[in-house]
Amino acid sequence: METDKQSFKAALEQFHGTENYYRMPICGTLYTDGIQFLATEGKAFWLVTDASIVAKSLQEKSGFITVDFKKLTTDEREKLGYAAKVTYSDGNGQVFTTQFYHLTDFPLETLRLYFIDNILLLPSEY
Repeated sequence: METDKQSFKAALEQFHGTENYYRMPICGTLYTDGIQFLATEGKAFWLVTDASIVAKSLQEKSGFITVDFKKLTTDEREKLGYAAKVTYSDGNGQVFTTQFYHLTDFPLETLRLYFIDNILLLPSEY
């Protein structure tokens, strides 16, 4: 299982730039080849959808938004009652909002995405 996580993370890091843009039908945001891979191979369409909708709603606060996924530790889970959180910020410490999730089967412990000019992308694609 750990090898699968490592190979998934390594595969995500191989994306640089993008050849295609995909459109999120529900809100019209665009996303890259790396995000498409993340959604399909990581079974994270939920994350791509939520990140697209929330980040788009925050565009007026910042033209550059970081989307940080984090699985919570056992202590945090017991204390807060959630399995994961996604924090939206300007990348310089100003947090705009945080969403909590009761369940997650996402393979990675942490992940950062960028949302710039109505496009969701991996940091390596920036």
